[in-house]
Amino acid sequence: MNATYNLSAYAIYLPVVLTLTIVVSELLFKNAKIFMMDIFHQKEEIAMATNSLFKIGFYLLNIGFALKIIQFYQISTQESLIVSVSEKIGGFSIYLGIMMLFNLLLFMRGRKNSFAKTEIKILNDENTIG
Repeated sequence: MNATYNLSAYAIYLPVVLTLTIVVSELLFKNAKIFMMDIFHQKEEIAMATNSLFKIGFYLLNIGFALKIIQFYQISTQESLIVSVSEKIGGFSIYLGIMMLFNLLLFMRGRKNSFAKTEIKILNDENTIG
């Protein structure tokens, strides 16, 4: 009888990637509140709403990707189980890190655009007064 370890691989992979996604998401969006408040000029309601929407999108993209790549091929030894699960979790961790950095880039870009608009408004106000 040839035993497969595929069910064990799924039982390890799913909780790990879901936990990673939740932990990264919570940390990222807890700290993103500061950026959002800055981007939206201390308007808390819109900043928190936007932050929540980013968080939902982050969850959907990352959990969707984790489920999309879940397939393990025939795993027949404990060694291949460890290698296969490690490769999947490692690949997902790299993807998750890239997504986190992409979100941070979006926050920084939003902050830069917000400051640029503020400076233009100040210059326009000075020109109409003077």
